Amino acid sequence: MEGLKAPAHRQIDNDTGDNRNSQTLARKSDANSSYTIELRNVTKCFRMETGEELVAVDGVSMSIRPGEMICVLGPSGQGKSTLLNLIAGFIEPTAGEILVRGHPVVGPGPDRGVVFQRDTLFGWRRVEANIAFGLEARGVPAAERRRIVERYLKLIDLEHFGKAWPKQLSGGMRRRVAIATVFANEPDVLLMDEPFVGLDYVLRAALHKVLLDLWADSRCTVFFVTHDIDEALALADRVLVVSHGRIVYEAPVELDRPRSAEALVSSHASELRLKIMHHIGSDSSTET
Repeated sequence: MEGLKAPAHRQIDNDTGDNRNSQTLARKSDANSSYTIELRNVTKCFRMETGEELVAVDGVSMSIRPGEMICVLGPSGQGKSTLLNLIAGFIEPTAGEILVRGHPVVGPGPDRGVVFQRDTLFGWRRVEANIAFGLEARGVPAAERRRIVERYLKLIDLEHFGKAWPKQLSGGMRRRVAIATVFANEPDVLLMDEPFVGLDYVLRAALHKVLLDLWADSRCTVFFVTHDIDEALALADRVLVVSHGRIVYEAPVELDRPRSAEALVSSHASELRLKIMHHIGSDSSTET
């Protein structure tokens, strides 16, 4: 669980170029909302056994457009995963409102898929059966399930491993299957909580490509929590920095796709990296 007692109010910094901050981005909405995700003054508090109240999310308002990939950065224990769990419907806000495509979030739903730090593959189901699991639960006909499973096995370059058991796969292959399993259900929103943490650079870069290929194919909205600034710059359309339960900085990542190694060390990327480090607190030499 993430949560810290909220400090005094902090002004949100942003590089969106339109003189608005995250606290003003939420809009009136209905089922025809132009935003996929909206948070309106959302607060989440946890009551500890000692009786102390911890404020994990403090008055957050934000809007995320259809097909946008958002990466959320910040120190540990500052509210990133709590935000994700609120959007997923795993927990309820103490105050405020959360909307997905204009509808209030009242619990988990098939419109939102979640990829966790550890894959959640069923060890007793073969790879193809894991990918088909959500489709079965939704009552998708068998012929259509087979077509969808075959398509996603090809997209993740595992078309020859459909009959394999999860235990027969490498860690990177298991992560690919876990991501494809969520995409196969065609959610409006994909929520990812540090899904590539602990992986080496080569494997992580390969999984970034898998994610970006699947996202380009589906164009769902992605809310991606990470501690890795370079990962955020490689993936995001927009980055948000969370500190003490508030969004304290946001900026678009104005780099062409696909993003080359050269683009990620460009002047724009370097400037953005320094600003993120400043707001996270990683660079003590940065001017305050």
